[in-house]
Amino acid sequence: MTAALVIAAPASGSGKTVVTLAILRHLNRRGRRVASFKVGPDYIDPGFHRRASGAPCYNLDPWAMRAATRRAIVGHAAAADFALVEGVMGLFDGATADAGSTADIAAEFGWPVILVVDVGAQASSAAALVRGFLTHRADVEIAGIVLNRVGGPGHVRTLKAALAPLGLPVLGAIPPDPRLTVPSRHLGLVLAEEHGDLDAFLDGAANAIAAHVEIDALVALGRPLPAPSPAPAPLIPALGRRIAIARDAAFAFVYPHLEAAWRAEGAALVPFSPLADQAPEPAADAVFLPGGYPELHAVRLARSRTFLDGLRTAVAHGATVYGECGGYMVLGETLVARDGSSHVMAGLLPLATSFAAPALRIGYRRLISTVASALGPRGSRFRGHEFHYAQVVSQGDAAPLFVARDAEGENEASLGLVKGTAMGSFAHLVDSAEFAPD
Repeated sequence: MTAALVIAAPASGSGKTVVTLAILRHLNRRGRRVASFKVGPDYIDPGFHRRASGAPCYNLDPWAMRAATRRAIVGHAAAADFALVEGVMGLFDGATADAGSTADIAAEFGWPVILVVDVGAQASSAAALVRGFLTHRADVEIAGIVLNRVGGPGHVRTLKAALAPLGLPVLGAIPPDPRLTVPSRHLGLVLAEEHGDLDAFLDGAANAIAAHVEIDALVALGRPLPAPSPAPAPLIPALGRRIAIARDAAFAFVYPHLEAAWRAEGAALVPFSPLADQAPEPAADAVFLPGGYPELHAVRLARSRTFLDGLRTAVAHGATVYGECGGYMVLGETLVARDGSSHVMAGLLPLATSFAAPALRIGYRRLISTVASALGPRGSRFRGHEFHYAQVVSQGDAAPLFVARDAEGENEASLGLVKGTAMGSFAHLVDSAEFAPD
């Protein structure tokens, strides 16, 4: 039976991602069948997980997904020997003060937590921090500690002496190492496929972590996955029977649980690359432009006439064309790049967006559709999130796609546009919300 545990931290930037990647790669090189999950709304870390483990990484979202959806997703790891679950932000940080945290996932599935603590600027005080995490929630078990960015042997001795009364195993003490740094940019890490030599990085991280972490002892602390269960229906309805999906460095943000659900509904998924100036397959009755980094490729996309004409042809033939975040921007009329240059996009929605003056907009969203569409009847409910720096410069006369509220159910606003069979918004959809809150 597959065992699993959670890698978490007191705060973002503590090193849990690199520790997770290194352990996945180390176990993969030893011939173990490993799987992984990422807590929360994250597209980038799962790409690194996939390269480290050789298996798809699925998201587990304690706020945006129904409990039945999470249980079904966990079943994707049933064939593995071991699964690692990488947390999001700090262990108890979530969508609201009391919901949506990594701790919620650990408690829900009964998985123990390994706490990665950055001790680069503290010594005995680390024990007070860990004591607080131990006692904060009775339903969350912290089973071990990995100390990150330790100094010399004296620093390690002081830390272990201070932590000893807590009775937790210190499973590793990792010194600072430039090999354990992943490049980043405005939405997080660079994409896995853009990393100059990712396999060398992963191998180097695996070697470094294996030299300083008791990986076998850590793995032995895992607890079993629940028995697999079927996914609830629907998640996000399949947009068509044959869905052309943009997939390259400009359109990389697709949740694998949605693709799996669409395939389970009988839909065929046909990838194409806008950056290679490919049009969506003419036989497709739906086109999905996911989020990504179109603002970094605006010049190239504007010159991709075959791609842009293909979107227009799809709409002219009655196909659904749906864009999320970056895909939504490309469905608009113009996109202004960071340098202030303006680039003509598909023109299927009366929208102009700009990255010239980046302003972060981030958060979970409760979404209600305002029109009947491929996403379902008017009034269909979803949960999702926004995470972008682009701003709307102008917006013409078209129906909004959603009425949106934040995670607390407040700050109602219109979101997105619909014109004919073209539609989109800055929201990334995660699951249906036709349910009472868990």
